[in-house]
Amino acid sequence: MKHDAQILVLVTALLVLLGAPTASAQPQQPQTPELQQQAPADAILQLNLSAEQREKIRTIREQTKAERAANNERLREANQALEAALDADNPDEAVVEQRVRDVAAAQSAAMRMRILTEVRIRRVLSLEQLGILRTLRQQARDARRNRMLDNSNGQRQQDNGSRNQNQRNSVGPLFPRRALQRRQRP
Repeated sequence: MKHDAQILVLVTALLVLLGAPTASAQPQQPQTPELQQQAPADAILQLNLSAEQREKIRTIREQTKAERAANNERLREANQALEAALDADNPDEAVVEQRVRDVAAAQSAAMRMRILTEVRIRRVLSLEQLGILRTLRQQARDARRNRMLDNSNGQRQQDNGSRNQNQRNSVGPLFPRRALQRRQRP
């Protein structure tokens, strides 16, 4: 699932930036290490796409737009139906199971569309651009992994110290001011 999210983020960044006006009249400059370490939004610049490549990617995006929208709507509706089945006073397991299968099928169709779109876009890129794309994706994975580790370490430190009053068993104290005063005492 993480891999799918990475693909989606990268393809979305490519497509969003390709849809924006570009300065294609400017001569293309060689990539410097400083430029390669900039934000993910600069991924398009780092790929150094030609005007023809940009147009082909826009065409691919337009060709799949309706199907992607339909898949996303189907997924949204399947999730809503599952939530409704779960929110029933006495949920029927057979209905819930069917709704889960519907969500899985919708997710599968959406993922399939994203992957096929990426494959078509990758066919437009040169071998050098594919290498840059792989490097950028690896950097994004590393950054995400580091953020997750930083977040989990911060959470552990918070758990070792004092907890927020509503993080215990989902029940807050009857007298929150007294609990706060007790925590503030040395």
